[in-house]
Amino acid sequence: MRTMITATNTMSQLQKQMDTIGNNLANLNTTGYKRREVNFSELLYQQFNNQPFPEQEVGRLTPNGIRQGVGAKLGHTNISMTQGSIKTTDRPLDIAFTKEGQFLQVMVEENGVQTPHFTRDGALYLSPLADGSNQVGLVNSSGNPVLDEDGDPITFFDNFKEVNISPNGVISVIPSQAGLPNQVYNLSVVEVHRPQLLESVGGNLFALPNLNELGVAADEVFTSLQGNLRGQVGMQQGALEQSNVDMSTEMSDLLMAQRSYQFNAKSISISDQMMGLVNGIR
Repeated sequence: MRTMITATNTMSQLQKQMDTIGNNLANLNTTGYKRREVNFSELLYQQFNNQPFPEQEVGRLTPNGIRQGVGAKLGHTNISMTQGSIKTTDRPLDIAFTKEGQFLQVMVEENGVQTPHFTRDGALYLSPLADGSNQVGLVNSSGNPVLDEDGDPITFFDNFKEVNISPNGVISVIPSQAGLPNQVYNLSVVEVHRPQLLESVGGNLFALPNLNELGVAADEVFTSLQGNLRGQVGMQQGALEQSNVDMSTEMSDLLMAQRSYQFNAKSISISDQMMGLVNGIR
């Protein structure tokens, strides 16, 4: 039964790897998507010393005994933060990060609670406010408000002529009527130091876990780029960052995972045949 158990354990983990690869391929054209990478680790194994006289094994090249394991498991899934290619759109509300590890902050409502989330998706839109005023709010593709560096939603009057976004994330709303001052806002941009702690919550968004349970301080995970750190922001207006998924790499990994899955499935079939032969001995 050991062969069957080992193959079954490994097959279940290979299925998770193929699911991850499938998710990467499904988000090939998702703006700002970051691919996931899986790593395997070995499960428990046993060492059987079946050589009664190891001192006589002079010149032996292989280790003494037999090492039997019980399969492999999916150790952890990493987020690859490599920069995606930049696609020019010439749309004023499209922004693309030109540096790795930087995210926009948007406000998401979950069960009546407002929680800031992170995203690399720079396709922004304007949404009229529900209070009936002549103001609009800056939102992402899901309608979540985009925050400024003070943590407040960015809103401005709709009588503007154009919107300019500087490379360091400063929005300047130029009014259509001459003589009126520009409305200026600083986008809330954070630099994540430990991206593996981020939790994917769908909608191309990331959330923070319960840092108190992990014993990790918030400033160890990310830094808000404000004040003197504002100059570190790398942003391009009129462009979008594409996903960093490489089709050829994903297909190669998928073929290897499928071959490993078939190999383990064949191991179960052969083990069943061997057990049939043993039971048939008279």
